[in-house]
Amino acid sequence: MVMMNEKIRASEVHLTGLRGEDLGIVTRDEALAKARELKVDLVCTSLMSSPPPCKLVAKGQAKQQAGQEKRSAKAKEQPAKVKELRLTPHIEEHDYDTKLRQAAKLLGSGNGIQLVVRIQGKEGPKAKELLERMVKDLAENGKKQSGIQVSGKQAAVQVLPL
Repeated sequence: MVMMNEKIRASEVHLTGLRGEDLGIVTRDEALAKARELKVDLVCTSLMSSPPPCKLVAKGQAKQQAGQEKRSAKAKEQPAKVKELRLTPHIEEHDYDTKLRQAAKLLGSGNGIQLVVRIQGKEGPKAKELLERMVKDLAENGKKQSGIQVSGKQAAVQVLPL
């Protein structure tokens, strides 16, 4: 929450100008008058000290900055999403390279990936070999979180970003 203009309750504030120049300790009313005169906002940067430090900021910029900080904090707070990439045991070299680039891009953007190979019949060992190769090729972008699980109709491994 940003304390601005009339919401600032302190009787005196330590004022900083638009270009960062120190304007000293002034009364709240003087600071508000200066802000109105320059057509800017008066923003309190901290409520922990007395008198509270306040600065003059271009109109609307303080709210915009607070919104940006809130959004970036929310983005950092969210756990990395795990995206699934599907492969087949009989994959062509070019298709393998494409999937490898896709996986590296996802890991680079902070997402985890789940590599899944659909298998039929006796393709299990081939699928496991393919996943081992993929994990080895992605070693500089991510590390595998779990071992390769081969179960019934699919083989899967999860890779998390470094």
